[in-house]
Amino acid sequence: MKYAIITGASRGLGEAVAKRMLEEGISVISVSRTENESLSELAKEKNVPYKHLSCNLSLDKEIQEVFSDIAFSLFQKNPEKIYIINNAGMVEPIETAGNLDQIPVLRNIQVNLIAPILIANIFFKKAQNSDTTILAVNVTSGAGERPIESWSVYCSSKAGLNMFTRTAALEQESLGTGNQIIAFNPGVMDTGMQETIRSAPKASFKDLERFQEYKEKGLLRDAAVVGNALADVILGDSVINGQIYNINELLK
Repeated sequence: MKYAIITGASRGLGEAVAKRMLEEGISVISVSRTENESLSELAKEKNVPYKHLSCNLSLDKEIQEVFSDIAFSLFQKNPEKIYIINNAGMVEPIETAGNLDQIPVLRNIQVNLIAPILIANIFFKKAQNSDTTILAVNVTSGAGERPIESWSVYCSSKAGLNMFTRTAALEQESLGTGNQIIAFNPGVMDTGMQETIRSAPKASFKDLERFQEYKEKGLLRDAAVVGNALADVILGDSVINGQIYNINELLK
């Protein structure tokens, strides 16, 4: 059987990908602070195994415990494939360097960069002694490729995530494991993160009006559209290891 582990699956892109996986008959393990009951209902309807686990991704000890337990449980079942969608992320702090608070800086790096690294490490290690292949997907951002004022921490964490993705892909190829790791840039979506961006103080974020216009002019893509585009990539047979996929290219 195939399994999908999805962080931040309670809403937005994570929810959309989880629903598509369940529709495809792939067992889903949702990892987020709160559970989306509609996923459980859909799983029952489709008669597909589903489980929700709570995990605070800003705590490395909790990450190690929760995901090590997941790995131990799944590899006992000798699954054909495990998809890991590192979707959970945070844009805060939205502030200029020199005015940043330490706690949100550390939390951002932990959730956006350290958590995906630790999760991939756990599963790549466990897969070494099995016939199971891993496909890890790191949800990134265009902010990882270009600077945006007041997003120095977010830009940095996503740039780091991109480089980890590329490097880990090279390593898995050199080892001949068959495991793959890619990144996915979902562009601007109508999600809770966009709400957070639009509520930022104007004094702290000079691009505030541009992001407000995205909503006002209907330029935000629906999360379901983006989620299905991502699912089409990872469920296809032509995944390019180390590639950073961009939604704008996929929906041309």
